[in-house]
Order: sequence, then structure tokens, then C-alpha cells
Amino acid sequence: MGFLVALALLAVGSTQDQAGVMGSLARPMEGRSMRATSTFRQGKDGKYDSKAFPKGDLEERSNSDNFRVAPGETHTLMDVKGPGAITHMWMTFLGPEPQDWAKNGSANHQEMLLRIYWDGSKRPAVEAPVGDFFANAFGKRNEVISLPVLVEDADSYNCFWRMPFHKSARVEIVNQSDKPINLLYYNIDWIKLDRLAKDTPYFYAQYRQEYPVKHGEDYVILDTKGKGHYVGTVLSVRTRSPMWFGEGDEKIYIDGEDHASIWGTGTEDYFLSAWGLKKTSTPYFGVPDFDQWGIVGGHTSAYRWHLNDPLVFQKGIRVTMEHFGWMSPDENPKGQTNSWNEREDDYSSVAYWYQTGEPTFTARAPDAKERKLPSLERIVAREVRHGAGEATSQQLDLYDGPQTLYEPKSQEGAWLEVPFTVAKKEPLRLLLNMTTSYDFGTYQAYLNGIKLGGPIDLYSADVKNLEVHLLDFWPDPGQYTLRLECVGKNPASRGYFAGIESLRLRERRPRVTTFGFDKDKDWKKNPILYN
Repeated sequence: MGFLVALALLAVGSTQDQAGVMGSLARPMEGRSMRATSTFRQGKDGKYDSKAFPKGDLEERSNSDNFRVAPGETHTLMDVKGPGAITHMWMTFLGPEPQDWAKNGSANHQEMLLRIYWDGSKRPAVEAPVGDFFANAFGKRNEVISLPVLVEDADSYNCFWRMPFHKSARVEIVNQSDKPINLLYYNIDWIKLDRLAKDTPYFYAQYRQEYPVKHGEDYVILDTKGKGHYVGTVLSVRTRSPMWFGEGDEKIYIDGEDHASIWGTGTEDYFLSAWGLKKTSTPYFGVPDFDQWGIVGGHTSAYRWHLNDPLVFQKGIRVTMEHFGWMSPDENPKGQTNSWNEREDDYSSVAYWYQTGEPTFTARAPDAKERKLPSLERIVAREVRHGAGEATSQQLDLYDGPQTLYEPKSQEGAWLEVPFTVAKKEPLRLLLNMTTSYDFGTYQAYLNGIKLGGPIDLYSADVKNLEVHLLDFWPDPGQYTLRLECVGKNPASRGYFAGIESLRLRERRPRVTTFGFDKDKDWKKNPILYN
């Protein structure tokens, strides 16, 4: 990956300067390098003083280079006078899980709102959750290795977007969580300039969301009037239907045109992939998060940087994405399966662009509580009965709560059962939220004695989370038992263990109820899973 990044850097340099990135370093540069940082500065009273010099002595307090931001508070990372240009931002902080330095956990990066203001403007030029701005959506941490944004090891947040300003720059983080931001470290590198051309465009980034997308309308990523160039997209999708969501095209309208002159061929194609998406990270495009293909409740987040191919506009730009894809027959008006259906998934995005003057985009980031995806679960059952062998409660970083770890010594007599109660007849998807590992077995699922699908191989070389989707049905009210019987193990596995976080019955889109194609079908005679 390092070689690819180096090649990409040279490519970027060659489009801007014939000498390339390395060659341009041997030329005179204007200005003076500066830094805004969280390093500890001690005032006369012994407390932090932003105007004092860094402590920098042999006392351990010199290493207290971080801040704690309480719930509801705003922390200013940088507040300087221009002209100048931010060249690099780095930050890190504790993850949301409980740990020694934060017994009750910390805010996650979806709950932290990054705001950057240029030249005293009342509206932020950059407004996005910290995670989404760094191509980390859904509050989950993922590694990103690209040119303008790098999140190494999923916990060091870097960006190299160049952000010029004329009079002033202020960078702040708003903690919209009910938990503190713990151990917030940061460095913001910038160049103080003597002058900046009047027509220098500002850098902008804006988050927006639709949970779910609006029927009959393409999803809008950016809509602004003025002169500038569009340089990047982060798009995140939580699927609300089975099957593939990404057949929709990007449609980009330049300078007020009525019909998009830039029209794509599919969502994955816009993100420079083909035949679907998978986890990857490259200099210009990537998919930091892709959990499972074609499930109800799957998560996909992708980035696309227009570094060598910015979308240039003189009067305005409107960047949109269709939300079309494959559809299961119980959601299609004709009861058919095909590739071109308007889907109703949950979308969020960050648009990145440069523009002279103030943009006209009216979107604003909602509060953290509204940014959190609404739960799809109708029933969550965690009571687990078991056969031969021990079962214990175990806490993993994969889950907010505990999982049941079942440890049979052999296949013989090894089984698990999860009872649950259905109160209302409605369309639901039955699934298990499980763990896979190097010593886990293979199990067969049964619901009230009815076999569901084939054997479930729970082996993986590393410990991972896996949602095992089993059935789409309209269960009658009553008592149910999901049973898993051990039927062996993968040849690579060391044992017959199993781990269950919960059994879940997940809601389907309202149109499944409206159409009602499967309402009177007997799932016991023909168990169906749409995928």
C-alpha cells in the first residue's frame, strides 16, 4: 500500500506542478509554519493556560497533553488570525468502550461534531461528525489509507485537505454525547501567510442524512450556487431491505442545468469499484466498512476523492445519487425480483468542495441523537439454554453487552436453544447475532423443530461478529424456540464452541405489510430467506 500511495502522490504532484511533489520541495515557499496543539501549557496558577509556553520539563505533568470534553461542551482546538492555510490535522481520543482510563466509556466519534469557521462567519464551513469527516461512519472505527484522509489503525485521525483562510480560522469539536470525550490529543499544522489572493476558494465539508431516503427523490449530497470545484464524497448506507442496494447512478448537475450532464452507471461504479463493493482502502477511493452482503440491516460506507478529476463549476453544482437496487419479491409491487427498484434505505453523506464566497447549501448536521440510526429490532432475546458442556457470560469489544460462550468438548450432545415470544403477526426477519472464532463448531438451526437453511460454519481464524440470517416470515403470536444443534466442525477449527450475543427479530419495510404477499403463507412448509 505504501508504494501505491507514493505513486498516487507523484500523480497528484504532476497535475499541479511539472516538478511533482518532491521537485516542488526544492523551490522557495512563502509564509511561516505554525501549529495549534493540545500540548500542556502551564499558567502561573499551575493550571492550563493557552497563552503560556509548553511546560516541557522533567515533571510528569509535562506529558498531560490531552483534554477531557464534558457532555454538551465545545472544545476549541484552534483559533488564529490570518491570512493562512491549514495543511494538516491530526487527532486521537479514547474509543467508546469502557476501559481503565474511562470506566464508563467515552463518546463515540459519531457523537462528536467537527466545526470549522473561516473569517468570522457565523455558519461553519465544515460541519460533520468527526468520524464521518474522516470516512468512519456509523460510530464504528475503521482504518482508512488514502491521500487526503488517513485513519491509521482505526484510531489516529489525519487529514491533509488544504484549507486557506483570509482573516481567521477557528476549529472546534462539540461533544453531543451523554459521555465525555476522553484523552483528546490534537495537532493542527498551518502556514501563516503575508498575503492570500482574493479569489482563493475556501474549503467546505457538510454532512447530511435521510433516514430513510425520500421516495421519488434522488438523494442530495450537495446543492450549492457559486464558483468552485467538488473534491470528495463519503456515502454511508444502512440497508432496510434484502439484496443489493447499489444500482442507483450518480447524477451531477453543473451550473444550473435541468438535466444532469454527468450521469453514472451504478453506485459501486462511482466509488471506482465494480460488481459490488467490498472492504478496501486506496489513495483515491475505498470502502472502510462493509459488514455483510445483501442482508436487512447491513452497513456500507465508501469514500471517493476527486483529486485528479475535480468537478468544476462556475455557477453552481448539484450532486445526487439514485437509490435503486435489487428487491425481494415481497417488496416489489408485482411480487417479482429484479434489479431496478426504488429502495428505502438509510443514507448519510459528507460532501467536500472548494468555493469562493459563501455556499448556498442549506443542509445542517442534526444533533447526535438524530444521527444515530433508529433500531430495527422488534424482539431481542438473550436467554440461552444449552446441552452438554459449560456456558459462561463473556464481554467482547464486538458488542455493547455480553455474549454467551458455549464450550462443549465434543459434537455429541452439544446444542443451544433461545426461546422467544411473538405478540403480533407482522413481517419479520429472524437472525442470530453470533461470534466466529478459531475453535468454534458447525451448527444446524431449527425453529420449533423446522429446519432452517444449511449448516452454519462458525469458524474463522480471528474473532469476528457475524449476523446469521435465517428466515423471512409472518409468525403467528405465541411461543417459539430457536435451536442450534452441533453437526461437526470446520477442519481448520480447534473445537466445537459457539458464541451468541442475541436472537433478533428485525422489522421489514412498511411496504411488506402493505403488499402482504407472504402473509398467509405457511413458513413451516416452505421456510424462505430473501437474499
